[in-house]
Amino acid sequence: MSSAQPETPALAAATAMFVEILVVGIGFVASLAMLAAAAAGPQTTAKAAPVAGSTPATGACLAAAYALGILVDRAADKALAPVRRRLRQATFPSDSTYAQARLALTTVPSLVALADYARSRMRICRGWILNTALLTIAGDLLLLRYNVEHPIPLLALTTVLGLGVTAGFYFSWYTITATGYRKLAQQTVTLAATTPRSPQQNSTPTTSGTVD
Repeated sequence: MSSAQPETPALAAATAMFVEILVVGIGFVASLAMLAAAAAGPQTTAKAAPVAGSTPATGACLAAAYALGILVDRAADKALAPVRRRLRQATFPSDSTYAQARLALTTVPSLVALADYARSRMRICRGWILNTALLTIAGDLLLLRYNVEHPIPLLALTTVLGLGVTAGFYFSWYTITATGYRKLAQQTVTLAATTPRSPQQNSTPTTSGTVD
């Protein structure tokens, strides 16, 4: 029993990460399916629909969604890295002070849980910035390929809504990231001021004084 208890937070974190990647990957697979339907045309898509809706195809899509979700998450992180770096540097003067702040936070499980939840939302928003941009393009291509009434107004509506949702995900990611850095700095300063320091801690680097 005692050996299983420490694994619970790690298991919860792994499960949350799996769900995040799957949520991002499903959006990317949906955009690929829409692009494929636009390229194939109405007749080919209608013929392939029964196969695409089968149980084996669904399982394959979920597996592909997880694998592709990892790629989308990494691509989104790479694309947004310059902005994330600027946000971090606005609060933490160096990578070492940020690492020390993260380490200090691990002493308070409740704060760790809140930080993990914020990072989970941040990663989903980050991945869906790319997903909504791709879904907007795919939706426009479908409207151009298939015979629909009033295609121009629909194209305009799809584009405006898609760009708006993309901007919304970017704004959410930006806000969650900036707020996360500010809260981390405030929490570590509070921890450094309220936690008694042992003689061992006095001889090793701590987070006290590293923020500001």
